[in-house]
Amino acid sequence: MQAEKRRARAAGRAGRSAARSAAALDARLPLGEVAKGAVRKAFPDHWSFLLGEIALYSLIVLLLTGTYLAFFFQPSMNEVVYSGSYGPLRGLRVSEAYASTLRISFEVRGGLLIRQMHHWAALVFVAAIAVHLLRVFFTGAFRKPRELNWMVGVTMFVLALVEGFAGYSLPDDLLSGTGLRTAQGIMLSVPVVGTYVSFFVFGGEYPGEDIVSRLYPVHILLVPGLLLALVTLHLLLVVHLKHTQWPGPGRTGRNAVGQPFFPQYAAKSAGFFFLVAGVLAALSALGQINPVWAYGPYVADQVSTGAQPDWYVGFLEGALRLMPGVETRLWGHTLLWNPLVAGVLLPGALFTGLYAYPYFERWISPDQGEQHLCDRPRHRPARTALAVSVVCAYTVLLLAGAQDLIAFVFDLPLPGLTWALRCALFLLPPAAFWLTRRICLALQRADIEALTHGEETDEVRQAVEGGYHPTHRPLSAARRYPLLVYPVSGPVRPAEPERGGRLRVLVGRLRTAISRWYYKDVLTPPLSQEDRRTVDAILAGPDARDAPAGD
Repeated sequence: MQAEKRRARAAGRAGRSAARSAAALDARLPLGEVAKGAVRKAFPDHWSFLLGEIALYSLIVLLLTGTYLAFFFQPSMNEVVYSGSYGPLRGLRVSEAYASTLRISFEVRGGLLIRQMHHWAALVFVAAIAVHLLRVFFTGAFRKPRELNWMVGVTMFVLALVEGFAGYSLPDDLLSGTGLRTAQGIMLSVPVVGTYVSFFVFGGEYPGEDIVSRLYPVHILLVPGLLLALVTLHLLLVVHLKHTQWPGPGRTGRNAVGQPFFPQYAAKSAGFFFLVAGVLAALSALGQINPVWAYGPYVADQVSTGAQPDWYVGFLEGALRLMPGVETRLWGHTLLWNPLVAGVLLPGALFTGLYAYPYFERWISPDQGEQHLCDRPRHRPARTALAVSVVCAYTVLLLAGAQDLIAFVFDLPLPGLTWALRCALFLLPPAAFWLTRRICLALQRADIEALTHGEETDEVRQAVEGGYHPTHRPLSAARRYPLLVYPVSGPVRPAEPERGGRLRVLVGRLRTAISRWYYKDVLTPPLSQEDRRTVDAILAGPDARDAPAGD
């Protein structure tokens, strides 16, 4: 009995001491206020928002497995005689990096599973970021005030590509060496400074002795540190700006409807992390990936048969294969257009467009206020069609990266397949743009038809004159809401010519022309003027009072 009382008194003293410490800390740092706001933070409950979480949890798996692998990997290109447990390579001279990779795969307990989890997590990480960016683009979640967060996401995507390529190149096997040779060719194609860049990266003539030891700190320190910093900034911006959400009853541009962070969302998120980790572990146990022992050590005069890069750089491989080998001699310098266009100009144009697009759309849009409700892709036909056309071009380039394997498997002539893919690269994206835009317009018309006449039922009635007609019933409030609550934006009004000089007038006319083309396929739902004002009030963000009336 006395022991229980002593324990109770000790627990009470500990509780009071913890309360005093928390109060003293809260008086100096606003931890209580921050924690209260974080706990009550509302997270909209929709499956599309889980794409970003897949990327986050794949990054956590990458960090955990990468830490384990760092204990055993030797980032050195010094040659040693392999004497490990893999018989076919025993006695060959290989680099220490390659020998340590074989040791991890065959001798370290659980090494092969962890190495394959690391590689699978890298593929899923990049894929999740790419699909998450597509979700944000299709729904317009990059608009004001989230332009900075969009740029953070694009930067994370670029860093993920760099991180994946650096890790892919570390084992110093024949496949990764082929990829490094391709990267060196792209470096050399840069006019004037290309040779200096190659010498700096490789530490001399290719392949040099330093590339693995230089890529290693980039892979385990520099890029992961930048990624963690950007992930933190991204999450802070999400909390500060609040989540976008799909239109629905009770959801407006001034609130966020969803589950609180604690305990509901935290519990679901923790479970989802273990689900992602379990799927990655299952993929690693059942699906072999990057068997470096089958490729052999890197030798500069050899190329792996059927060598294919990871999917996220496959479009660069395809562009290199489709671009004709054209050279130009200018002022004593030779321009190699094949690697320059495919490896420098194409990705440069792609990522420049991604960074600039939020500001481009804001420039041609008459609505300059904050946007917190997601767009349905059908209500932005031009934007949706543009994204589909870019994905179509990417798919063609990805297929072109495996053109030799496709020709071998399907017994096709390689030159004919190359020309077919070249034609597809120029013909399919415009066709996909036109078709997607028409589909979006057709879906809008179907929505308006459903709003006007209701949805068809299973009943068919016979009229007095003998004809048969389907019956309709009015849409429910939940069904009508997303069909009615969306912004109907017309083009910007043309600027008056006398407001500026000739250049400003030309820019204004260009802006007006692009805006008219962009918004010409947005149909107006059947609403009265009063209902339209109600919808505009629902869509308006917190800055609606201060937003300009128009252009």
